[in-house]
Amino acid sequence: MGRARQTFERRQLGLTLRRLREQAGKSQHAAAQEIGKARSRLVQIEDGEGTLPPDSLDSLLDLYSVEPQERETVRALASSARKRQKRRAYVDTLPDAYQRFADLESNATEIKAFEPSIVPGLLQSPSYIRSVISSWEGIFTSSAPAEIEQRIDYRMNRQSKTLHSEHPSELDIVLAEHAILDMKRTDFLLRDQLEHVLSLLDHHESLTVRVLPVGAVSNPACGGGFTIFGFGDRGSPIAFSSVVHGPSVYLDDAEDVGVLTRIFDRVCELTLSPEESRAFLERTRKEV
Repeated sequence: MGRARQTFERRQLGLTLRRLREQAGKSQHAAAQEIGKARSRLVQIEDGEGTLPPDSLDSLLDLYSVEPQERETVRALASSARKRQKRRAYVDTLPDAYQRFADLESNATEIKAFEPSIVPGLLQSPSYIRSVISSWEGIFTSSAPAEIEQRIDYRMNRQSKTLHSEHPSELDIVLAEHAILDMKRTDFLLRDQLEHVLSLLDHHESLTVRVLPVGAVSNPACGGGFTIFGFGDRGSPIAFSSVVHGPSVYLDDAEDVGVLTRIFDRVCELTLSPEESRAFLERTRKEV
């Protein structure tokens, strides 16, 4: 069977199956043997260039010892991947949408991110994550202390996986000064977060941080945040549009991603340079 056209659903299915295989400690050769296919076919599927019939999918899920709840989610994702899609946006309504975002994040070769009022996830310190989760309590979630710590660990592991991979992504992240000013009410939180970002910059040459000053005029992204995932020659870019509440929204249409890329480029024109941004962060840390 030849390569199928990449769609967002096929790519999400492929990334999910790759993660499950790696978590199970299985090789591509072993997985391909399980479903009676050549390894090259499994590579195509994990690259989002093919789908699997239900019986073959179940065989892989058995091999990977996937739990019942996640098994149903993967089946639904596979069903969607088999359909012809006529739309410009993909709305992820399946359980554990955060994991599929993390799959894109850890497999991208380039990530561009902007949030207008919070610190972007890949820059967040543990104490900042705890503060964000606490602000959600009673609104979006109600969690026991142990669950909160698990969420913090998950986010930090996600950050580490992206930043410390063998071939780390090129990260270009815009940090709004608004997000920094919001922390000034709590000196410890601000100091800890600034030290975390500066430490990341010290240890990761692939990371670029730009500060968007308060009062930057003509900001075309003032209404919301977004992330653009690039995949080099492995596939076209995918954009994620942030929402306060509701299902995750992804865009893979070339025109839509192109618009968001131009918006990001325009925002970068309004930021301090990377060198000026670092100096600003260091100066602010000293003032705390």
